[in-house]
Amino acid sequence: MTTTIDDLVARARAGVHRPGAQEAYRAQQHDGALLIDIRPAAQRGIEGQIPDALVIERNVLEWRLDPTGSHRIPEATGYDLPIVLVCSEGYASSLAAASLRELGLHRATDLDGGFVGWAAAGLPTVPGPQPA
Repeated sequence: MTTTIDDLVARARAGVHRPGAQEAYRAQQHDGALLIDIRPAAQRGIEGQIPDALVIERNVLEWRLDPTGSHRIPEATGYDLPIVLVCSEGYASSLAAASLRELGLHRATDLDGGFVGWAAAGLPTVPGPQPA
């Protein structure tokens, strides 16, 4: 039996609340949620980025957020952190959030609609990094 990417995404989202743009903005601004952009620099350069979001590219995400890891960021203080991951449209971030939950970060979720949904909601954005 094979599994499709749609199956993996559906499993990653099963039973998980995925906040929309306005709810994620409130969580970031008022509830101390870590809003983490996992997109690569080239994609952020094209689309823009969210002010005050942490940037942790997908390939190092688990290492930076594991509270017991030697490569963690200072904000990775425990397993109860409210974390909202952001990708472009909300697919890769669903898979990444599931991986974080497997590490014990039980409040990890992702932004429904991703950065595209955030920008469409008229929430603040800034230009992303430009190539050298």
